[in-house]
Amino acid sequence: MHLSENEGIEGNTFVVTGGLGFVGSALCLDLLRRGARRVRSFDLKPTSPWSHDLKNHGVQCIQGDLVNKNDVVKALQGVDCVFHLASYGMSGKEMLQLGRVDGVNINGTCHVLEACLELGITRLVYVSTYNVVFGGKEIVNGNEALNYFPIDDHVDPYGRSKAIAEQLVLKYNGRPFKENNGKRLYTCAVRPAAIYGPGEERHLPRIVSLTKLGLVPFKIGAPSVKTDWVYVDNLVLAIILASMGLLDDIPGKEGCPVAAGQAYFISDGSPINTFEFIQPLLRSLDYDLPTSWLSVPHALFLGKIFWAMYTILYPWLDRWWLPQPFILPAEVYKVGVTHYFSLLKAQQELGYVPMVSPREGMAATISYWQERKRKTLDGPTIYTWFFVVTAMIAVFAVAWLPAIAPLSLIKAILLFIFRSMLVLRMVSILTIAAHLFEAIYAWFLAKRVDPGNSRGWFWQTFVMGIFSLRLLLKRAKNQR
Repeated sequence: MHLSENEGIEGNTFVVTGGLGFVGSALCLDLLRRGARRVRSFDLKPTSPWSHDLKNHGVQCIQGDLVNKNDVVKALQGVDCVFHLASYGMSGKEMLQLGRVDGVNINGTCHVLEACLELGITRLVYVSTYNVVFGGKEIVNGNEALNYFPIDDHVDPYGRSKAIAEQLVLKYNGRPFKENNGKRLYTCAVRPAAIYGPGEERHLPRIVSLTKLGLVPFKIGAPSVKTDWVYVDNLVLAIILASMGLLDDIPGKEGCPVAAGQAYFISDGSPINTFEFIQPLLRSLDYDLPTSWLSVPHALFLGKIFWAMYTILYPWLDRWWLPQPFILPAEVYKVGVTHYFSLLKAQQELGYVPMVSPREGMAATISYWQERKRKTLDGPTIYTWFFVVTAMIAVFAVAWLPAIAPLSLIKAILLFIFRSMLVLRMVSILTIAAHLFEAIYAWFLAKRVDPGNSRGWFWQTFVMGIFSLRLLLKRAKNQR
């Protein structure tokens, strides 16, 4: 395409479903920057980390549910183009909520398509996923000629539902409006790789939190496995170019939009092993990945165990106290099996060229996470927590509580070490006093180097002692 950079954007009205999300908010702001007359965000959530910024820039935030057609029709009134980003079930506990996954990804997409036909909206860009063609079998430099992965063979409802929804979107391409005014709905699909960037909320936060707690005991697959990633700004550019590719009034292309009915793989164009990709980020935060590797079959077995466990816990999947599963079968395939794709079609038909390199994108992501870490309370691994808390409880219980099982065995061991109950009780008092002194010192130190978390540093150090204090001392040293 040879168009101006804001072709089809200036003076037009847009709706972004899932507009309060990471990619959706970036897309809304870029549309306004390019001269859109009005941009609406349609999202189930009332607020997000980006909602305040969106409202300040003039984005109209509409709360509604894709599974409610009336909400969809109301949001799409008077719109020139729809960017359909909203989805459900991409990772973690969401993947097991089959009814909600199908309701949002399939039924919700049907509501968007029907509303476009009813309201005379000419352009619909659907943000899909690599998983419509990938289901665990190796793909090297694949292209858009690949067949959809068999629906019944998908290991997760997200990939299956997105494949069904994408096929519906592309099937609706070229359909005349119900008013029969001679115009048509043109649709296309963008298939992004794993998305990253400052503020990304699905992949990296989960990886960072698990690594911080020491809950990533191995890497999955082999060092030779490669997958694609895409920086958020590159993806937003591709989505906007796709909307331009649906314009039907381009000289010489009247009535034949280049992107109509097409799907496009989008990435940074630099396939890399997932663990190699995230290693610089983790090292910048003073975390590290293990050196051992777990084979895909063994990781799949582990993922199926977690799938079974969380299926039993289905009624409580949306509760805050239930942590995310460590790994699920679909996630094993995503990191443990090679699958990357060519950008040639997107380059030739849309003019897509990644404007942010992986090095620049990761540098920006690292800067964001380092600032985020400075604002949050750091802590020891979960194994250290377990060891210290268990030891503290054991020493106190043995020193001051009656010798009942299993305390009798622990008491015998501690008496062998400390020789008498008097010494044992003195040790317990001194240990608590030492923790209290360290906690007070941590509170005063945190008032200077991390005032927003001073109370958290006090209580964490009171429980963990030197294992917490050394992290605060390191933070104070880095700020000098």
